[in-house]
Amino acid sequence: MNQTILAYLKIAAAMSIVGSSVVIGKLITSSFPVFLASELRFLIASIILIPLFLRQNKRLPAIKGKEWVTLFLQALTGVFLFNIFMLYGLRKTSAIDAGVITSTLPAVVGMISFLFLKEKISVKKGFGILFAILGVGFINVMGAESSAEHSLTGNLFIFGAVIGEALFITLGKSVSQKISPLTISTTMSLFGLLLFLPFSIYEAKKFHFSSLNILDWLNILYFGVVVTVLAFLLMYQGLQKVPASSAGVMTSILPLSSILLSFIILKEEIFLSHTIGLILIMLAIFIISKDSTPTKSKYQSFTIRRN
Repeated sequence: MNQTILAYLKIAAAMSIVGSSVVIGKLITSSFPVFLASELRFLIASIILIPLFLRQNKRLPAIKGKEWVTLFLQALTGVFLFNIFMLYGLRKTSAIDAGVITSTLPAVVGMISFLFLKEKISVKKGFGILFAILGVGFINVMGAESSAEHSLTGNLFIFGAVIGEALFITLGKSVSQKISPLTISTTMSLFGLLLFLPFSIYEAKKFHFSSLNILDWLNILYFGVVVTVLAFLLMYQGLQKVPASSAGVMTSILPLSSILLSFIILKEEIFLSHTIGLILIMLAIFIISKDSTPTKSKYQSFTIRRN
């Protein structure tokens, strides 16, 4: 098989896995407390990533003080707050709503870069952001009339998760060229492990582990191994052969995966509001990816390591 085609297939597989995380997260929140589930997830990921990191690095990389601060802020926003908002949001709203809303990430990154980094927004990117806003707005206005599980509060939590991930990407602009992706991913997993630890211990003391079945544990294992580790490896293997700017449009697979799996696994109904909202957001993704520079698109790839 052509190596370029194989690379695109790996990126597509990574995006599909990220989309599946919304569905698996919905299942996990019905069985586990939020902080305990997140702690177990990053424990599993750390157990896998640390040996990979040690195998690739014969000695620890030199990371400066400012870079440590940035890495911690990334973990706080893109790991800790992201997972809290995402899992609590999934308790209140449908996985289909969540899947569509999370696909607005490229537009949110553009807005944050414009507001805080004073980056210019081109006409194309402006239209892309506008279509993304219209797509989410359409789901929240029309979805309330069609879906029994639609929740404005839940959708706001999901959008809070998107903002947390966008802040992660924005903060990563200063360290991504100095620290390897594997080092960043391993560091994020370890920070996540530490940040969730005190809250997870509190929840574990009151939680009845005997109520869990094998499927509940398999969902956690999937979240830690497949979503947090495998998707990361597939994405970066693909990006070795395909420019990140060319791979940007592949993010459209994420909401498609979320919606399709929500329909098949969770038996959630797809409404007209989802379809129209998704079309608008996919149009936004396409416009933004076509307008992105290689440097800017490069940071989009960091969303894979723990979504």
